Amino acid sequence: MTETSMKSDVVFQQVFDAMREDPGVILFTVLQWIPERSSLRRLFTSHPTEYPVGGEKTVEISPGWLGTVIEDKKPFLAPDLASLREVFADSELIQRLGCGAVINVPVLDGGNVVGVLALLDAEGSYTQQSVEAAVAVVNRNLTGLTEAFAAHPHDVHGKDTI
Repeated sequence: MTETSMKSDVVFQQVFDAMREDPGVILFTVLQWIPERSSLRRLFTSHPTEYPVGGEKTVEISPGWLGTVIEDKKPFLAPDLASLREVFADSELIQRLGCGAVINVPVLDGGNVVGVLALLDAEGSYTQQSVEAAVAVVNRNLTGLTEAFAAHPHDVHGKDTI
């Protein structure tokens, strides 16, 4: 592990710890947006066995999700399993981990999405107030987050993984 990625992991861990306080989270992942491929690469995860660092998602990203989080640069809320299933191909694994609700918060650098934080908790755990709490954590840590994402350059020849 390089010094740069260790520094990034410290920032991501601090944000994870803050998210556990409010709004609460069981599964947390940090995803880097790679616009050249319209893909998301996992840089940090609370569950490395199920969701390994380095994994990428492209084809299973829902157009509605992309429109909200990437194009409109707004948080996404799926408060229950039904709405989560509409968007995520891995909803069965998510459910096995005890999760049934998700908040995705885009991280912006100069108006561009550089990454997305994924927070998952039990079904019914998240409300609009939870989204606001998650956005507040991102805003308090924005400089560290944007620097952490910038420390991970991305090539344009990636791969589809979990």
